[in-house]
Amino acid sequence: MERDLERIREEEDRWKRECLNKHRFNRAETDWGEEIKPLYTPDDTRDIDYLEEVGFPGEYPFTRGPHPSMYLGRLWTMRQYSGYGTAEETNKRYRYLLEQGQTGLSVAFDLPTQIGYDSDHPLAQGEVGKVGVAVDSLADMETIFDGLPLDKLSTSMTINSAAAVLLAMYIVVAEKQGVDPGKLNGTIQNDILKEYTVRGTYIFPVGPSLRLITDIFEYCSKHVPRWNTINIAGYHMREAGATAVQEIAFTFADAIEYVNAGIKAGLKVDDFAPRISWIFNTHNNFFEEIAKYRAARRLWAKIMKERFEAKDPRSWMFRFHTQTAGSALTAQQPLNNVVRVAFQTLAAVLAGAQSLASCSFDEALALPTEESVRLSLRTQQIIAHELGVTDTVDPMGGSFYMESLTKRMEEEITEYLKKIDELGGAAAAIEKGYIQQEIQESAYRYQKEVESGKKVVVGMNKYQVEEPPTKGLLKVDPKVGETQIEKLKAFKTTRDSVKLEPALAALKNAAERNANLMPPILDAVRVYATLGEICDVLREVFGEYEGTSAI
Repeated sequence: MERDLERIREEEDRWKRECLNKHRFNRAETDWGEEIKPLYTPDDTRDIDYLEEVGFPGEYPFTRGPHPSMYLGRLWTMRQYSGYGTAEETNKRYRYLLEQGQTGLSVAFDLPTQIGYDSDHPLAQGEVGKVGVAVDSLADMETIFDGLPLDKLSTSMTINSAAAVLLAMYIVVAEKQGVDPGKLNGTIQNDILKEYTVRGTYIFPVGPSLRLITDIFEYCSKHVPRWNTINIAGYHMREAGATAVQEIAFTFADAIEYVNAGIKAGLKVDDFAPRISWIFNTHNNFFEEIAKYRAARRLWAKIMKERFEAKDPRSWMFRFHTQTAGSALTAQQPLNNVVRVAFQTLAAVLAGAQSLASCSFDEALALPTEESVRLSLRTQQIIAHELGVTDTVDPMGGSFYMESLTKRMEEEITEYLKKIDELGGAAAAIEKGYIQQEIQESAYRYQKEVESGKKVVVGMNKYQVEEPPTKGLLKVDPKVGETQIEKLKAFKTTRDSVKLEPALAALKNAAERNANLMPPILDAVRVYATLGEICDVLREVFGEYEGTSAI
């Protein structure tokens, strides 16, 4: 073996002399600034223990995938992040997508819903139904899922500060359908720390927010055991400008904070860790994105086994959903986005995603039309059925470049985690502005490279053409806010108000005495308390978070 490596080194030296001396090469870098070699050989993987670090799919440390057969046994869940306007319009879109072969739902809520305001709140004006569906009460949730059997669907909901309330609504819709909550499959995002970092749809301070999360952990472990109780999100950090390494590092730091909070609340790590899931952003750098997920699987397995001493192998598994990169889409020459999305989707598949949503080519301009969202779904289906990439498990495994890149990314991610531990953990690092500043600096570097032309964005800073305005974009009815407010007003006159006050009083009492909040939230939802009414009770007890910045 040593003689073989020596021979390879000699051949590599010969290649460098003959090739590199004759040709001028553009030097490439990873997105964290490390130079990429022009050629990778077995010498670059000599310090990688293939049995311990790479191993086999379905076995610790899961570098090659969390399941032994991966797509040979089952394809990833195909989702499209969708929802807009009224509950009726969203239900229609979901029915259409399911008819076209989508295998899971992914719910987008409007901004008022995300921050716990009813549609008639003054701060909701102009935002109702714009970037997602408006949900004021259980009645809206019933309409969204009308005719959709919840025991046969997997539903992901992108909701964080108000996650407990929307989950309660989903559970009650299931009850009304006659579905046992124990049979429900799906995910709530429920990741509040990244809201303080990059996204901003927070309501409560850190302490009460973590309490809501651990209350969901505890309740679901007993009553909704198949539900993924948190979907820790690196996606939005990447959209804000984080590098691939930062995306994993900062998301893992948040996850460590959540696991510590669960343990501090008296839960055993193996009671809730198997239901931890993830959402990440699959960007343009094809090989780097694949290596990112391989490194993340390996590192998370080590963190759970060694740091938290989890015994259940399911606690070691890194199961992730990914969506292609919205920030990589351009308003210029939007059809170019079809190509970008296809390659990002292919990278996610080669990386072993469990669930996937592909952006639509017109998303830089508007919400997707039926035609554009169908094309995004067809992109996944073509990759699944026509390209042959699902014919074998981990077709990228063993590549000199891939394994070397995976190793280096794991090392870079680990360095960030050590720094955050030194700062006192993710919550402390956020309060000190460290994570925000790191992301902002990365975003600034990227933007400077685009503006200087060092980083080419086809159709935007190079290969431009004169374009007519894009036609056929989806337009949300500007009267959707008025319609929703009128519906909410009528709804409040028909519900049983006698039951409402005691339910909200019980919720306040539970919040004040540190009881698990899921049962009283469920009771309030059952008597049709609105999202805003429930969140206002919690605001009264917990207060509201005021953002800080050390930048």
